[in-house]
Parts: sequence; C-alpha cells; structure tokens
Amino acid sequence: MLHSPAFAQAAGGGPAGTTAILIQVAPLILLFAIFWFLIIRPQQKRLKDHRDMVAAVKRGDDVVTGGGLIGKVTKVTDTDVEVELAPNVRVKAVKSTLSSVTPRGAPPAANDGKA
Repeated sequence: MLHSPAFAQAAGGGPAGTTAILIQVAPLILLFAIFWFLIIRPQQKRLKDHRDMVAAVKRGDDVVTGGGLIGKVTKVTDTDVEVELAPNVRVKAVKSTLSSVTPRGAPPAANDGKA
C-alpha cells in the first residue's frame, strides 16, 4: 500500500480548544492596546486641546495660521476670525486653521536655545 491510512483527529472543543483560541487572540488584543496608548489616545488628546484653544480665541490674541501668517485677532465670529497682519491689512481666517494662539499679555514663547 502506497498511502498510509488517515485517521480523524478529535475536534478542538473543550478546554484545550478554548486555550488555543485565547493564545491566538491574545497577541491581537495586545497589539490593539499598544496602538491605543501610543497612537490613538495621544491623537485624541491633541485634537481636544486644539479644539479648546480655537474655541477660546478672543479679540487681541496673537495667532499663527496654518499657512504661517502671524497677526493679531481683531474680530471673532462663530466660524472665522479677522486677523490684522500689519496696520490696515486684515484677512479672514477659518478658526480651525489656527495653529497657535497666544493670549494677550502672555509672555512670548521660549526660543529653546536656538541661535
């Protein structure tokens, strides 16, 4: 006979089958937990901080837009702000494009030792 007989194996049910499933699923759960704490959670915190910063912008604040324009807020509406870039030069910017807001009277940001 050229072929050996094939015997049926026991089904994977019972406690041994449950352990095997847990061993296979545990790395996926661990990987998701790592992604959650290293990527998703910090991104959500950063988004919340930006949303709070934009909601708190008021007249007189110094702002930097996403395009790199630096100016002082002269008017605030629900969705946009009017920014004075130079004397008598005013532009409108959408609030969500503001990348930095420095409140009026706050000290300027540190230069971090850059020459």
